[in-house]
Amino acid sequence: MKGLKATSVAKKKLDIDSTKKRKADVDATKKGRAKKESGAPKRPLTAFLLFMSDFRKNYKENFPDNKSMAIVGKAGGEKWKAMSDSEKAPYAAKASQLKSEYGDAMQEFKKNVSKSSSSEATVSGESEQTSEVKDNCEQEASC
Repeated sequence: MKGLKATSVAKKKLDIDSTKKRKADVDATKKGRAKKESGAPKRPLTAFLLFMSDFRKNYKENFPDNKSMAIVGKAGGEKWKAMSDSEKAPYAAKASQLKSEYGDAMQEFKKNVSKSSSSEATVSGESEQTSEVKDNCEQEASC
């Protein structure tokens, strides 16, 4: 009987350990998203967010006593859903313009990053070659 209890306790410990490992793997994948590089351009606003920036201004003018952002958000969402495509068109056009500008800025940023990383690689490549030459000289001297 005693042997059975010991093995069941050992199994429980293994199950707990494997559960912890699985949880750690899940947490790592959640936190493992790509990090934004410093200096990268910000993503553009969508048509809805552009609409909401205008809507907030108008709403605050019409209802200055309202301090709740939730109410403003709900009212803006309802108005956006009720709007026709022709009413949404100016916001969509502005959003597409901002998106194309963002694409151009991102390409420029990537070019600059690749240039700087290639120059860093060249500098590190030169230092590796220099250290190899020094190693070769030391080996020849010892021979």
